[in-house]
Amino acid sequence: MSETDLELTTGLPGTEKEKKLETEPIGKLFLSLAVPSIISQIVNLLYSVVDRMYVGHIPETGTLALTALGVCVPIITLVSSFAQLVSSGAAPLASIQLGRGQKARAEEILGNSFSAMLMMSILLTAVLLIFTEPILTLFGASEATMPYAAAYLRIYACGNIFVLLTLGLNAFITAQGFSKISMVTVLIGAIANIILDPIFIYLFNMGVSGAAYATILSQALSAVWVFRFFIKRMGILELKIKYMKLRARIIFPALALGLAPFIMFATESILVLTYNSSLLKYGGNMAVGMMTILSTLMQFLMLPAQGLAQGAQPIISYNYGAGNAVRVRETFKRLIAAAFGVTLMIYLVFMFASKFVILPFTPDPELTEMTIWGIRIYFSAGVLIGIQMASLQTLMALGKAGTSTFLSLLRKVILLIPFIYIFPLLMENKVFAIILAEPVADVISVMTTIIVFSIQFRKTLKNMELSHEGGTYGDN
Repeated sequence: MSETDLELTTGLPGTEKEKKLETEPIGKLFLSLAVPSIISQIVNLLYSVVDRMYVGHIPETGTLALTALGVCVPIITLVSSFAQLVSSGAAPLASIQLGRGQKARAEEILGNSFSAMLMMSILLTAVLLIFTEPILTLFGASEATMPYAAAYLRIYACGNIFVLLTLGLNAFITAQGFSKISMVTVLIGAIANIILDPIFIYLFNMGVSGAAYATILSQALSAVWVFRFFIKRMGILELKIKYMKLRARIIFPALALGLAPFIMFATESILVLTYNSSLLKYGGNMAVGMMTILSTLMQFLMLPAQGLAQGAQPIISYNYGAGNAVRVRETFKRLIAAAFGVTLMIYLVFMFASKFVILPFTPDPELTEMTIWGIRIYFSAGVLIGIQMASLQTLMALGKAGTSTFLSLLRKVILLIPFIYIFPLLMENKVFAIILAEPVADVISVMTTIIVFSIQFRKTLKNMELSHEGGTYGDN
C-alpha cells in the first residue's frame, strides 16, 4: 500500500509507524513493541523497589523504616491509579480512532485526558497533605512507623503532579506505537532514582525523606521528557490547547473504559490495606514487613505480562478500529503464549530461589525466613496470572469496558478481600489463613476470566468479520 493509498483509507498521513501497525508481520511488530514495554514495566517498578532496598538497609532503623515504606506503597499505588483511570481507557480509544482515520478525535481525547489528570493531581496533593496521618493510620501505620511514613508521604505528595502526568501521557506515546520512546521515559526516571537514592538517604543522611525526594525529582525528569515528545511533535498525535477543554462526550467514555485498570490498581491499595491491618493484628510489624516484600514480588510477576499486553495494545486497538479481525486474533494468540511463558519463568524463580530474591530487601534473618515461607503459599497459583493479565488487557484494547471492569472487580473486591477476613475465622494459624486467600482467589478468578473472555472475544471477532464483509464496520 502506498502512502497516498494509506491516506485515502485512514484519513491520516501515511506515516511509517502507522504502516507498521497496519501491514508489518505480527510477530516482528509485536516483538518490537512488547520488549520495550516489558522493560518499561520492570524499570518503572524500580522506583519503589530501589527505595525499599536502600531503606531496608539503613543502619539500626532499616526494618522499621521498610515497614513504614510498605504502609506508604498502597497509598502511592492508589494515587498512580488515577493516571490509569484516565489514560488506560483514553489511550486505546485514541488508537481505535487512529485506525478509523479520525486523528482530530484522537487528539481531542489526548487533550481532555491531560486536563483531567492535571485536575486530579492537584486535588490528590491537597488531600494527601491535609489528611496525612489519618490516611496512614487507615493503611496500617503503627505508632512506631508513623514518623517515617508521614515524612515520606508528605514529600511524595508535593511531587504527585509529575507522577500522574508522566504515567498518563506516556500511555499515549505507547498507544501510538512508540514503545521505545516510552521506555526511555521510564529509564530516565529509574536511573535518576538509583543515583539519587544513596545520595539523599546516606550521603545527606536524610533517611526515608531522602528516598521520597529522590523519587519525585526522578519523576520530574521523566515528565520533562514526556512533554518534550509532545511539544516537539515527535509522534502522530499533538497535545493542543484547543482540545484541553473537558467535554463529557470525550472524557466519560475514556473514564468508563479506564475503570477496569483503575480498579486493578486502586483495589491493590485497598488490598494491601486489608492485608496490613489483618497481619498487624495477628502477626505484628514483622508480618507487615513480609507482606511489603511479597507485594513487591507480585508486581514483578504481573508487570512483565502487563508490558507484553501494552506492546500488543496498539496493534489490537488500531486493527480493531480498522476492522481487521485476522490481525487482532493473531496478535492475541502471540500475547497469551508470551504472557504465560514469562509468568511461568518468574514463578519458577520465586519457588526455587526464594532466598535469592528476598536478599536485596532485607538482611534480617527472621524476616527472611518468614518471607520464604510466605512465598510458597502466596505464589502457589501465581503461574496463572499471565493468562488473566493478557485476557483483561485485550478486552481493554477492544474497548470492552463492562466486561473488563467486572473481571477486575472479581479477583480482588469480590473474592480476595472477603477471603482475607473469612479465612482466619476458619483456621488456627491466622497468618497462614490470610496468605492462603491469595492463591484461592487467583484460581477462581482466572478460571472465570478464561470462560468470560472466550465468549466475549469470539463474539467480537465474529461481529468484526460480518461487519467488514458488509462494509459497515466502524461504529460500535
